[in-house]
Amino acid sequence: MLKFLFGSKNDRYLKKLKPIIAEINGFESKMEALSDEDFPRIISEWKAQVAAGEKTLDDLLPECFALVREAGKRAFDPPMRHYDVQLIGGIVLHQGKISEMKTGEGKTLVATLPVVLNALSGKGVHVITVNDYLASRDSEWMGQLYAFLGLSVGVIVHGLTDQERQEAYAADITYGTNNEFGFDYLRDNMKFYKEQLVQRPLNYAIVDEVDSILIDEARTPLIISGPGEKSSGLYRRVDSIIPSLAKSSPMDPEDKDAVPDGDFVLDEKTKAVTLSDAGVEKVEAMLDVDNLFDPQNIALQHHVLQALKAHHCYQNDVEYIIKDGQVVLVDEFTGRLMPGRRLSDGLHQAIEAKENVKVEAENQTLASITFQNYFRMYDKLAGMTGTADTEAVEFGQIYNLEVIVIPTHKPMVRKDHPDAIYKTQEQKYEAIADDIADCYHRGQPTLVGTVSIEKSELLSHLLKKKKIPHDVLNAKQHEREAEIVAEAGHKKKVTIATNMAGRGTDIKLGEGVRELGGLHIIGTERHESRRIDNQLRGRSGRQGDPGSSRFYLALDDDLMRLFGSDRLKGIMDKLGLEDGMAIENKMVSGAIEKSQTRVEGHHFEIRKQLLEYDDVMNQQREVIYSLRRDLMQAETVDGIAREYAIDLLEDVLEPALDMRDPDKETVDSVRARLEEVFNFERFEGWHDNQLPSREQAETWVDEIFGYLRASTGDHYQEILRYFLLDSLDRNWKEHLLNMDHLRDGIGLRGYGQKDPKQEYKREGFELFSELVYTIKESSMRAFSHLRIEAEVRDEEFQHETSDELEYTDSESADKKAEPVKKAPKVSRNAPCPCGSGKKYKKCCGA
Repeated sequence: MLKFLFGSKNDRYLKKLKPIIAEINGFESKMEALSDEDFPRIISEWKAQVAAGEKTLDDLLPECFALVREAGKRAFDPPMRHYDVQLIGGIVLHQGKISEMKTGEGKTLVATLPVVLNALSGKGVHVITVNDYLASRDSEWMGQLYAFLGLSVGVIVHGLTDQERQEAYAADITYGTNNEFGFDYLRDNMKFYKEQLVQRPLNYAIVDEVDSILIDEARTPLIISGPGEKSSGLYRRVDSIIPSLAKSSPMDPEDKDAVPDGDFVLDEKTKAVTLSDAGVEKVEAMLDVDNLFDPQNIALQHHVLQALKAHHCYQNDVEYIIKDGQVVLVDEFTGRLMPGRRLSDGLHQAIEAKENVKVEAENQTLASITFQNYFRMYDKLAGMTGTADTEAVEFGQIYNLEVIVIPTHKPMVRKDHPDAIYKTQEQKYEAIADDIADCYHRGQPTLVGTVSIEKSELLSHLLKKKKIPHDVLNAKQHEREAEIVAEAGHKKKVTIATNMAGRGTDIKLGEGVRELGGLHIIGTERHESRRIDNQLRGRSGRQGDPGSSRFYLALDDDLMRLFGSDRLKGIMDKLGLEDGMAIENKMVSGAIEKSQTRVEGHHFEIRKQLLEYDDVMNQQREVIYSLRRDLMQAETVDGIAREYAIDLLEDVLEPALDMRDPDKETVDSVRARLEEVFNFERFEGWHDNQLPSREQAETWVDEIFGYLRASTGDHYQEILRYFLLDSLDRNWKEHLLNMDHLRDGIGLRGYGQKDPKQEYKREGFELFSELVYTIKESSMRAFSHLRIEAEVRDEEFQHETSDELEYTDSESADKKAEPVKKAPKVSRNAPCPCGSGKKYKKCCGA
């Protein structure tokens, strides 16, 4: 009743925008009177006013939107004038919210309004798309308008050099994909010099297809990895025993005494695998081990579980395809290939072994971040899509983004028919083929959405039998994507597509198609997310076009089988469904929608849990990356290096200083640490069995830095910077590995009545404290053992060859055959400066 009387929150928000729309429209005649040369001049004046603090972006919004609208009429051929509903969408985006606009409402054009307004700040605007094609297309297409206004545009796509990326990020407006932006952020935090950085501080971003990027792709973090120290040879050996292991029948979760009747239990909903007692015995016998749960067999046990997942949870042509002898993942939401992306934790290698292709070496994480934490770093974030309202709770909780549903420019007239439900998939696909044949013979274009490559090829086979010409769009034919989608609205066109999320190309109706009923949409089954179903439906009925849609379901569809309740099956039986017959029933459709809601909630919890764990890492990441930036950008770093040294010195001296009269054992222990870390034995005054005073020790620390300054001259700061960054990066990499191991095993704490998340935070903090200490210690070891044997010449010490400094640690000692600088002199019996704890002659000196 309250909604009826006062309107929804969405309605009230839209009502508040009406005066702003009227103000924008009031400027139209003024803008029409301008000459073309006036547009860039006005933009330049506004930039200066914003920079000087004379005007805010909100002050300029009505006039700026009116200017952009007029520019659209002049820059494009044919002219493109923003509708009033598009102005509303633009205001929503400027205010840092999500604009839900139906497919075909012109979201690409809408984005130009807030993009130009926010570009006036001079801090850069990012427009983020789902693939390189759309980034390039939109930057060129909308670039006509930006160029008319005198604004520069860059585009970030795969394969650019760092210099090209720097130029693109320096532009007023930068287009690119979520992966490219995220990986550039991680790569920037692995650089050694500020001149190598490509990104500016993250100011304002508009995310196109925001639900696809911030929700669907947010279940997998971005990871930059390098070769691990060891590559396991167990994958093929373990894979050979998997066919001998039998899967258990489903068990009643209420029966606590139920015993698995097979060797392993598979939960298809969560893709979790556990071995039964019988399975453990069988694996132990086949792999010839006494106890699979012995600590030394942890890796073996892990390989077995991952191999079971590879065989029973991942199918060729569904989750991945084999291309050029490699396992290439398929995006489950868009149906596109994801070259370069690999499943972590040995799962990708297990699939490679299963498919009998080359098993690639295991990788170690060098840098990682979730999309959630990357996008939350922007000062202001906005998004647009045709389907966000069903995920409004998640957008609010995770990103603090409000979803505003924008009315359509013309009324929606598409007919959405009730679901047709069949007993078996075989009957369902026959009915779909008949529906397509009917449309084809009448000339009505049809777009068929499938959830996997396998299903699209099955349907294609049925249509070939009926001699119906058609196009198939899936990960195997993605090169022709834009061409196929653009033609899908022509007469007699039949298009089969694996997921239509974020395709980004409008389907325009051909001549005479309106009279035939417009584009007909067929869904071959319900997706786990209602949003993906709505995206498919949304391809028809754009801008007031006629159209229709229908979903076909079967009782043995994955969604129905995994998440449909027994009550649902009971309803079907009561309705007396016979072979070949379909029913359309609101109760059944309602039950299916409830199943989808449950699955959406389940996936939300997975993403939320991923984020809660990554929040711990994110706090640590912010500290380390902030420190890296300080080290890279500071004019001088000797202050930081000395601060580290003094902190470390106090920690080493602390056991003796806490005692009024320290015993011999304590004195010997502290002296050994001072020799090992600070190399104090080379100084006069280092007497046997005596400890230096704190003042004396600090003097010696200053002498160490004084020697380096005198020996390296103008390159002193750069050499300190190099070793500080090198120490930070080596130890951060090891820390990431330790955190990965902690994360893998933390779930077991629940059995000890402890909260795994709290334990992860506590132990993660302890590991991070150790990391900070180790960074200080390993950098000080380097400084105290470094000896300069030759004068450093300017022409030899340039940024592009800075990584050629030879330093005696296990990672960089063999970088170049002819180093720019000679290796530091270290006594053969001295502790190795790499921090291994071994003597130099038995470590790097070997």
